[in-house]
Parts: sequence; structure tokens; C-alpha cells
Amino acid sequence: MMRSLNEYMAMSYRMEIVEDKDEGGYVVSFPDLPGCLTCGETMKSAVANARDAKKTWLETSIEDGIEIQEPDSLEDSLDSLSCGSA
Repeated sequence: MMRSLNEYMAMSYRMEIVEDKDEGGYVVSFPDLPGCLTCGETMKSAVANARDAKKTWLETSIEDGIEIQEPDSLEDSLDSLSCGSA
């Protein structure tokens, strides 16, 4: 079932911020939202741009009927990082 934009916006999607050493500034992406990325000259502007990019990505996906993945829980992320015992 498709949720509303406000419901998706309230979810805690993991945000990855990487410093762009070649061009300067920062690149921000949301791994659970394929193709949702943006950049900014400062960390603050990159995060602000990321909020706008997330909203636009979600709006477009809802309008186009694209299935939107809910964010992975922190527990799921930690489970995927755990090592098996020898």
C-alpha cells in the first residue's frame, strides 16, 4: 500500500554525505531511494538540498506509481554488518 508524502517524509531514510575532494563541497545520497542525490557547497547547504531532493523524489515516485522502499531499520543495518562466528 502506497503511503502519503508526509508519511514517507517522516521516515528516517539513511543519508550518506561524502566530501567531493575534486570539485569541492559535499554530495548527499539516500541509499534506499535509488537515484536520489544532490550536492551543496557546505555541509549545511548539502543537507538542506537533500531534504528538497528527498521530497521531490518521493513526490515523483508517488505520482508515477513507483514502489517506494521503506528505510532499513538500524537493527537490519547492524545485522548485515555482523560477522559469523568461526
